Amino acid sequence: MADEKLSWLVLAEKFAANGDPHSMRGAAREIFDLDKNSAEGPAIMAESALYLGKLDEAEILARDALTLDKNNLRARFVLGGVAAEKFELVDELKILRGVIDDAHKILDTLNSIPNGGRFKILFADDRKLSEDDEKKIFLTTSILYKTLCLISNGLYLAGDALSASNALREASTLTKDNEQAAELYSKHLFLSNYREVSSNKVKQAVEKYDTFFAGITKFSHDKINYAPEKNLKIGYISPDFRQHAVANFILPLLKNFDAKNFSVTCYQTGRRDFVTDKLKRFKVTWHDVSRLPAERIARVINEDQIDILVDLSGHSQNNCMPVMARKPAPIQICAIGYTASTGLNAIDYFLSDNICMPEKGEPLDFTEKILRVDGCHLCYAPGIIQKIPEPGLIAPVFKNDFVTYGSFNNFAKVSDGVLYAWRAILEEVPTARLVIKNKICSVESGVEILTSRLKKMSFPLERIEFRPYSPDYLEQYRDIDIALDTFPYTGGLTTCEALYMGVPVIVLRGKSHGSRFGSSILTAADLTELIAINPMEYIRKAIQVGTQRAFVAGYHAGLRGQLAKSKLMDAKNYMLNLEKVYREIWRKFCKEKLEQRRFNRLNLEIDRSIDR
Repeated sequence: MADEKLSWLVLAEKFAANGDPHSMRGAAREIFDLDKNSAEGPAIMAESALYLGKLDEAEILARDALTLDKNNLRARFVLGGVAAEKFELVDELKILRGVIDDAHKILDTLNSIPNGGRFKILFADDRKLSEDDEKKIFLTTSILYKTLCLISNGLYLAGDALSASNALREASTLTKDNEQAAELYSKHLFLSNYREVSSNKVKQAVEKYDTFFAGITKFSHDKINYAPEKNLKIGYISPDFRQHAVANFILPLLKNFDAKNFSVTCYQTGRRDFVTDKLKRFKVTWHDVSRLPAERIARVINEDQIDILVDLSGHSQNNCMPVMARKPAPIQICAIGYTASTGLNAIDYFLSDNICMPEKGEPLDFTEKILRVDGCHLCYAPGIIQKIPEPGLIAPVFKNDFVTYGSFNNFAKVSDGVLYAWRAILEEVPTARLVIKNKICSVESGVEILTSRLKKMSFPLERIEFRPYSPDYLEQYRDIDIALDTFPYTGGLTTCEALYMGVPVIVLRGKSHGSRFGSSILTAADLTELIAINPMEYIRKAIQVGTQRAFVAGYHAGLRGQLAKSKLMDAKNYMLNLEKVYREIWRKFCKEKLEQRRFNRLNLEIDRSIDR
């Protein structure tokens, strides 16, 4: 009976992996018939109910299972899933951490054979285990895999980006599905940018990503016309031609390009909305490839004979890396939507500037060659998503009689170093307030986590205001005197929006590309006086501006006008500089192609002479 029950459990797990909760219930009934005292029957029923959105039923069944076996991993995973669906973040993280710890212990026990060690034998062909133990490893690993994927979202929302990143990296090792593993590892790379990591570790981590595509065939480009001065076909590929932060930087690419010397084709891999419809009105060719697999999308691009393909997503959500890995265009660039190396050998260049990436040779932590444009490597073009409200021309300090600092950044970007800096600022400006506004403040248990974190760091909680995310967040900049940027992962759109709403932003210039992003934006906006070179200067500048009302007043009254005239929003010159870069790398590529053909021709002539 035990063997048969294990077989049904394995089958139920396979149904779960295939997204078939109804068949899971059938497997659960078979287990009920075999063993009415088994916790696995109600546990599988509970998991099925979770996937069907029946949260109350899922919770009742999971608790029934735990009365039969208080340590049942599946039932506890379901309770964690129910807590996640209800945004009960504290309970979710506590439950799921317990599942992960116990799953590790079980696997350590099952793997304690010669040449074993945790997870080393999970997918090995020469394992010396009984069939039952193999099934137990499969079942435990499957639950662990699902738990790690689930908890990564909760950890990210709670601001623990490092733990979320580590969970995704481990999850990527627990699946035989190479496509799933690559996607999870890609998410891990994205979240690893939120904290400081040494260049050597970054390079090793990003280079590993390319190994997921070792078996794919890349396209050749024999039909391409390699004429240096021809009209260039530029392709832009992204899941974010929609209501998304990146859309605020896409407009110049489609509106301000030189139609005499360039043609533009967009490949939309994500969902369509009203922003998509606005972007499609420009004189560009548009392909909605959102329902096609990566290989088909790459084939469409290759058949269009695109000369330079520009990816706008990097390792962000629902990204295009599997398409780029197939090399559908002869020259490929990562730009705008990501702040670090992709690790893909198929991507030739990474778009940057002299602030984010000073010219001191190629960086050690990038697999791509660096392209540097004059000014900022992106151009802020607001208004495509929503009408931008008027800024508050009078700083709130004059109404409140105290200065208000604020951060509307994703809270996952708020490192302990950032919090210590903010606490120091509040200590030196004893009447100041701090407004923290983001998604974690939209969740009651998220505020609980945030409050606990700040309390441990001796923050004056009575001077902190937590505001939930809301659609009118831009208007709420009228309540903020000075914005405080995050580090090492700085703000991008958040910084641009704060400045456009008349709020000065204190930024720390770090050492990595992503940690210099804010500095690049402020330099292009002619606001270098707000850039700090170390945490102490960040604190000093925040205090200095905060205690000089005339400074604050000047920024609030004039920032929008200054920004509109700056390089940051000069779409015409931005595109001239960008297209100059496109032409330069194309000429270089054509020269290399011509030299390669001459070399091949010479070798052929030598071979023929030897044959004679």
